[in-house]
Amino acid sequence: MDAAQQEATARARELQRNWYGEPLGALFRKLIDDLGLNQARLAGVLGLSAPMLSQLMSGQRAKIGNPAVVQRVQLLQDLAGQVADGSVSAAEATDRMDEIRKSQGGSVLSNTTQTTSSSGVPTVKRVVREIQSLLRSVAAAGDIIEAAETLAQTHPELAEFLRVYGAGRTSDAVAHYQSHQN
Repeated sequence: MDAAQQEATARARELQRNWYGEPLGALFRKLIDDLGLNQARLAGVLGLSAPMLSQLMSGQRAKIGNPAVVQRVQLLQDLAGQVADGSVSAAEATDRMDEIRKSQGGSVLSNTTQTTSSSGVPTVKRVVREIQSLLRSVAAAGDIIEAAETLAQTHPELAEFLRVYGAGRTSDAVAHYQSHQN
């Protein structure tokens, strides 16, 4: 790989970090490991071609163009967390992955993937991810941080919100959200 290709790959990975919280190669490898998949199976569940998945993982492409695929990535991340904490068995995870694969995005799977509570109210993590997704679709993390710095003197709470949800980790945003309830 020549210097120009290396620079383009580094830029794509940085864009991915801004848009998705981390480079897609790392994110997809975690899903593969956590859910016991191979790349071909992950591509199938997400609704991507194997070459497209490979290009996203390697940084040859930066962005997932289909919002439904982005939604499926989020659903798989939620599922991986449920498998990790033992609330979903491997057999249930396989069934859920089939449901995710068939989904068109949106809230089709909200009850079966526990993105809503038994009362139908979205979980905190789901709400937080929607907020993060919206902010990150409007601006890159660096731009959001710059906007937060601009607001910090006059509107510190709004600046904190932008930093936490626009450029922070989901776990930090969940903690922030929960601290502001009641």
